[in-house]
Amino acid sequence: MINKGQLPLVAITMGDAAGIGPQVIVKALSLDQVYQWCRPLIIGDLGVLEAAAQLCEVKLNFRPVTQPAQVANEGKMLAVLDLKNVNREALVWGELSVQAGQASIEYIKQATSLALAGKVDAICTAPINKEAINAAGHHYAGHTQLRAELTRTKSYVMILDCSKLRVALVTTHMPLAEVSSRLSCERVVSIARTVHNSMGSFFNLKQPRLALCAFNPHGGEGGLFGYEERDILQPAVRLLQAEGINIQGPSASDTLFVKAVAGGYDAVISLYHDQGLIPIKLLGFGAAVNLTLGLPIIRTSVDHGTAFDIAALNQANPGSLLEAIRLAAEIVVIREQGKISGG
Repeated sequence: MINKGQLPLVAITMGDAAGIGPQVIVKALSLDQVYQWCRPLIIGDLGVLEAAAQLCEVKLNFRPVTQPAQVANEGKMLAVLDLKNVNREALVWGELSVQAGQASIEYIKQATSLALAGKVDAICTAPINKEAINAAGHHYAGHTQLRAELTRTKSYVMILDCSKLRVALVTTHMPLAEVSSRLSCERVVSIARTVHNSMGSFFNLKQPRLALCAFNPHGGEGGLFGYEERDILQPAVRLLQAEGINIQGPSASDTLFVKAVAGGYDAVISLYHDQGLIPIKLLGFGAAVNLTLGLPIIRTSVDHGTAFDIAALNQANPGSLLEAIRLAAEIVVIREQGKISGG
């Protein structure tokens, strides 16, 4: 809970040390606006952060802390919970690193533990590298699955938010050829319920308007192009509407997204990764935010990866991280106001 007179305490995990995570962190935290939103606490490796600041030609004052309670409203004196788990001499910007993959997992575990204990108000994550964490022996498709396991959460949803569009995903990181077999009426209903139930506490939307994408071109054309709409998606929508959830569809995604961007819906439920992420990144790449709904903690993240190709070039854009930090702090305030009002 936020202490009176203090801004939300947001833990920022450093991500993969060899990628652009440390760089977007130091660039973002060099800006005055961040300190009007929250009290940032970086969970990472101090040596790497100092090297990133030097690479990016950013002057920052880092202050090592041992616990979140030591973080005050003190402006650009950056609090760092230094796990000291990266050999800076062996680290090369932009090169796959097993030690960086292992370290990134340790940052996530530490931040999650603090959030579950109520010692930080929210978590904001810099990008990890899936190949690196798997090489380190952690077989996850990304942050979302690991965070769900750490919090013992079974029903969770990945959703991306930008100023004009919100997109939730029914399936995430899997081969496109497997998507149809992973779809079920039960899964679609579960995802839509979680989205509906989370809109109030995340975005202050008490009666959200949802829309479900079709799977096949033109919504299947009555079975001519496939039966997923008839056998899975339409029954799911009927069940959800019977529960009082305001959801429309399934509708062909090419026109559905046009209506959503025009303000017709508060969130779109997409059936697979690229169906949802292409429009969100077209509209807001570098400014969109990745959230996980359904967790007992608040977690936001950037909308991009580790970008090894530019990690040594000082070209990383902190825009998405700034939005993720801002939204994390905003969600904390929305929830606290809801408690005060009895909502």
